[in-house]
Amino acid sequence: MIIVKNLIKKFGNRVIIDDFSYHFPKNTKIGIIGANGAGKTTFLNLITSIDEYDSGSIIIPKDCVLGYLPQSPCENPKNTILEECISGHLKLCALEEELHASLKKMEKDYSDEIYAEYEKIEKEFADNDGYALEAEAKGILVGLGFENSQFEDSPLILSGGWRMRLELAKLLINEPNFLILDEPTNHLDLPSLTWLEQYLKSFRGTLLFVSHDRDFLNNIAEQIIHISHGNVSIYNGNFEDFLEQREAKTEFARKQMESIKKKQDHLQEFVDRFRYKATKAKQAQSKLKVIEKLKKMEERIGIEDSEKRPTFKMEVEKQSSKIVLEIKNGTIGYEDIALNKGIDLRVIRGNKIAIIGANGIGKTTLLKTIIGEIQLLSGEMNFGNNVTIGYYSQEQLETLDPKEDALTNVLNLARNINHQQARAILGCLLITKDEVKKQVHVLSGGERSKVAIAALLAQRNNFLILDEPTNHLDMSSAEALSMALAEYGGTVIAVSHNRSFISSFATHIFKMDKTKKAELIGADT
Repeated sequence: MIIVKNLIKKFGNRVIIDDFSYHFPKNTKIGIIGANGAGKTTFLNLITSIDEYDSGSIIIPKDCVLGYLPQSPCENPKNTILEECISGHLKLCALEEELHASLKKMEKDYSDEIYAEYEKIEKEFADNDGYALEAEAKGILVGLGFENSQFEDSPLILSGGWRMRLELAKLLINEPNFLILDEPTNHLDLPSLTWLEQYLKSFRGTLLFVSHDRDFLNNIAEQIIHISHGNVSIYNGNFEDFLEQREAKTEFARKQMESIKKKQDHLQEFVDRFRYKATKAKQAQSKLKVIEKLKKMEERIGIEDSEKRPTFKMEVEKQSSKIVLEIKNGTIGYEDIALNKGIDLRVIRGNKIAIIGANGIGKTTLLKTIIGEIQLLSGEMNFGNNVTIGYYSQEQLETLDPKEDALTNVLNLARNINHQQARAILGCLLITKDEVKKQVHVLSGGERSKVAIAALLAQRNNFLILDEPTNHLDMSSAEALSMALAEYGGTVIAVSHNRSFISSFATHIFKMDKTKKAELIGADT
């Protein structure tokens, strides 16, 4: 499989990957973890040649078929879902283009040579089951939950979760033996997530994936790559095994350091007492050399710094009335297309409501209807008194200005704080010093999420509308957010498919379903 040798990648003076060597084992499932901005996606981009490394080498065998699932779907897909799926088979699509080009040549200027060329291409296309490609694509799409009636639909009408499922279908049709997934659980509903876990467990090949989902990492990973401050470490087992091994490794290193320090102190005491005595000077010089060796041992051992944890504190400027929001017999959707009907929802101050349901059921549409971006198609929607809304979009660039820096974005969205206060809030989320002046478009997905959250903190609203807030957040940030929401004195409605996140803060679950009326139930139901 792929071999990495002495890999180094820097952004300016910052080292992302520092002299890393590794031979990817065959048929192994490897999870990559690390804090937001540590370089996880960059590492994947180096493997897939999207980014260039500064030095070292990445050796990819000829028989290696890479399949890469990015964090976001293709911006310019083919006209239909079926065509977009078929486009994933790169070799056969290229051969098909050559066939069409060869046919055009023959139409304009027929010759035996051109016909021989056409026959050669056609044989290779047939030998690689090119004529069965459409049937195979349909089978994969159906397996992923698509209906036959959807095949001719445009991919652009799909929800974010279904778009990513289509991206996965494009990967599978190409039959990769080295599969690379960047946060594959983002945008997936719970049934899709369960399906993906089952598929990956049976996948025959090497899997390399980035995830912040603890359950997903524990269910899938057989090895962990941990990236922190440029250092890349390998651990065998799943995420829980990683935690145990890392703790044991850190404790062992700490004991080694203590032992070395004691030796250093003992030798230094001898040197301080006798270095200027003629009879002991030679011995003192010898012990100084030993001290230098011990210092070098200290540097080699090192102790892994525990990742800094962000701190969120959600404050409310003024309380709302007891009834925050009431929707009666609501129909949501776009123009004449209704996604969900008969919605009844009464939100009481202090409720922390998690909205769940399959992709395409209208969860994000409901949130956008509540904030007024989309009109209710029918029914009634009324807010209580003194309700102030803060909205977090699952696509941060919907609310953030990509050309402005992090600090400016927070100031523009909050409008009631000064530079020092904005810097302090960003600092709580570990965006500090010169990082606050970075333009949003150069930040990682997790860093952009933190900027959007910082803007929410600064606004001090009493009603938070959150759409997949843990997407792209590392585990410590997601845990800090859930703790802040649990302690928050206002009201929350959040769409999420993150199982541990929902259980940590939600007081109620609003389950949306097309087959029966949506209902509000207790979180422990």
